[in-house]
Amino acid sequence: MNLVDLILTVCMLANPTNCRTEHLYFEARGTLFQCMMLAPAEIAKWSESHPTLKIVRWKCAFPDKGRET
Repeated sequence: MNLVDLILTVCMLANPTNCRTEHLYFEARGTLFQCMMLAPAEIAKWSESHPTLKIVRWKCAFPDKGRET
């Protein structure tokens, strides 16, 4: 399975200067272009379950080899 890392920068709605990075891993047929096409649906699902956070930026990347998935 080829995983792609969807990297989100999220900020608290109550405190927009309090931001952090979240990593979502999903199968995207191994290409970053495919990740870009599938990302909006994944972002929407994540946002629904995190209503106190706002996504301010996102990008696709291949997971770091040393990072656990």
